[in-house]
Amino acid sequence: MNKNSFWKNKKVLITGHTGFKGSWLSVWLIKKGAKVSGISLKPNTTPSLFNELALAGKLQNNYFQDIREKTKLREIIENIKPDIVFHLAAQPLVRESYKDPLGTWDVNVMGSLNVLYSLSKLSNICAVLMITTDKVYKNKEWNYGYRENDELGGYDPYSASKAACEIAIESWRSSFCDPKDNSESNLAIATARAGNVIGGGDWAKDRILPDTINSLYKNEEILVRNPESKRPWQHVLEPLSGYLSLAEKLYLTQQNIKYEKKNSFSTSFNFGSNLESNKKVSELVNQILIYWKGSWKLDINKTYLHEAKQLHLNTDKAFRILDWHQLWDFETTIKKTVFWYKNFYKNGIKAFDLCIDDITCFENNKLI
Repeated sequence: MNKNSFWKNKKVLITGHTGFKGSWLSVWLIKKGAKVSGISLKPNTTPSLFNELALAGKLQNNYFQDIREKTKLREIIENIKPDIVFHLAAQPLVRESYKDPLGTWDVNVMGSLNVLYSLSKLSNICAVLMITTDKVYKNKEWNYGYRENDELGGYDPYSASKAACEIAIESWRSSFCDPKDNSESNLAIATARAGNVIGGGDWAKDRILPDTINSLYKNEEILVRNPESKRPWQHVLEPLSGYLSLAEKLYLTQQNIKYEKKNSFSTSFNFGSNLESNKKVSELVNQILIYWKGSWKLDINKTYLHEAKQLHLNTDKAFRILDWHQLWDFETTIKKTVFWYKNFYKNGIKAFDLCIDDITCFENNKLI
């Protein structure tokens, strides 16, 4: 099969398609010729990348639906009959999880199980990629990267709920997708762990990149909460390229195996940045200011909530099995991101065109 033809006419379902990563993934799959459907809540920011991309008119099906409503969810999934599912729907913010811990747990765990239950009722082969986060690991603030078999855990409700989600997914896979006991299982399920993605079109609250861009756009001084905290920054296209590669292999393997053996890709994968991209928040902001002039200061009025100071993933498994690795270094990632916003705000270029241009550059491994 021509690698470039795999996604042509594939029925793909994205939950959380109105979010930042979901919107970028939708555009990329549309570009590849997939028939993309989405299930999500309505966008919760103004502006939102979903609306700026006019994605509602570009999708096969667009459902504004809470994944906690399992009866309606099952009806929708039965109607779509997807070949491949990317499950991104979640409450994705650490600070928000402190404000609404029960809602965070409900969406991130029970919502995910509702998706798996609905998919299990399909008769067709379906590859399912459940997106969690790099924060599923019990953070010991150590200097080396977490591997897929390291201990799971979480201090805050968001991290803990995502770690619990990983455990629930593994339980589902073992209980209902093990060929020893369930020879007719239609699902191949993998999980993907990534975090701290940046790129054009992120307008979420309480994230350093959109907060910084918003301040620059308004000619205001940037307020920084935790300048010494380190994060593994990567462009949003980096993990998405890993998701696409893993989902393709997951689907093809499930389609071709006879059910006496497990799908070798039905496991967890890290998609993190290179060690060189593990930078302090202050370094991120200073790099942004190279391309968009402004200034920042410490936010002395911040409300203290526990957030990890250091977290990094080991991606040897993704490199070894999927031949996946980061393409854009830290400087290129920041430059691409800032230019996206500057072109959008100052030059009036449409968000869809900006995303397609970045995707094309990424596919061709062009750095600038």
